[in-house]
Amino acid sequence: MSPTTLLAERLLRAGIRDVVSVEPVSGGLAALAGLAIREDGPPVFAKTFDEAPGADAFVAEADGLAALRDLGGVATPEVVVANHELLVLSLLHPRPRDEAFWERFAHALAHLHTSTVHPRFGWHRENWLGRRRQSNTWTGDGFAFFAEHRLLRWLSEPRVEAALTPADRAALERLCHRLPELLPQRPACLTHGDLWSQNVLATADGRAALIDPAVSYTWPEVDLAHLWTTAPPPESHRFFDLYADLTGLDADWRARMPIIQLRQHLAVLAQFDNDWGAAETIRATLSPFRPAP
Repeated sequence: MSPTTLLAERLLRAGIRDVVSVEPVSGGLAALAGLAIREDGPPVFAKTFDEAPGADAFVAEADGLAALRDLGGVATPEVVVANHELLVLSLLHPRPRDEAFWERFAHALAHLHTSTVHPRFGWHRENWLGRRRQSNTWTGDGFAFFAEHRLLRWLSEPRVEAALTPADRAALERLCHRLPELLPQRPACLTHGDLWSQNVLATADGRAALIDPAVSYTWPEVDLAHLWTTAPPPESHRFFDLYADLTGLDADWRARMPIIQLRQHLAVLAQFDNDWGAAETIRATLSPFRPAP
C-alpha cells in the first residue's frame, strides 16, 4: 500500500471524511507524511507510521506541541487529531529566507528557555526521538540526566554497538564521568529536543513555528547545539549571537556544542543505515577522552 493510500485510509478512520486527495510530503525521516486536500475545510498535514514504534508516539508529540505553545509561548501547529496511528496538524508555511525571521526566532527561543526554568530534569512522560523512545525520568542532577538518558542510553542500540569500538564506548563513558568539568552548571528549562532547521517553519504572519518536538526539561543548549551543528541557512548567522546575548551565554558556548550534540549524533547512528557522518563525528569528539597510547 502506498503512503498516500495509507494516510487516506487512516484519515477516514479518524473521522476526516472530506479528503479529496493526499499529496506526498518529503523531508521527514521517521514517519510517512502527506498533505490532505479537503472538500469542506482547509488542507491539513498528516503523518503516520507504516509500523508505529509505540502506541503513544503521536499523543506524546501532541503533548509536546501543546507544552511549547502553552508554557513557552512558541507558535506550533494546531493539533486536529492525535491517536495511536495518526497525527493531523493545521498547515504551516515555509519559513521566509531573511535574517529578520531568524532574529525574531532568537527572541522566541530565548523566551522559551528563560521563562520555563525548572528545578528538575525530565518530563512527566516518556516520549519519542524519531523512532526511539526517549526516557525522561525526573532527575535532580543535570549531568547525571544527560549522561544516563541522553548519551549512554544509546550504547545498547544494535547499530551503535556495531559502529562503535570498545575504545569508543570507554571514551564515551569517560566523557560522561567528566561532564561536570566540561560543562557549566545550568538549570533545566523546557526544550524542543529535536531542533534542527527542518523543524522550524512559519505561521501565516511570519512568526517561527516549531514541529516534531521531543520535549523535556533539560539544558537549553541541547536546542542550540542541534541548530548550530546541522547546517543552518546563511540567513541565520545573526541568530546565534543574538540568542547568546538575550540569554547571557558565556563566550565559550561554541566550544561546548560538539559535546552536547553527541546525543543527536548517537540517535542518528542508532536509527539510520546512512548516518550522514555521525559515527565519524562521534569518534572525533571522543578523541580527547581516549587514554594516551
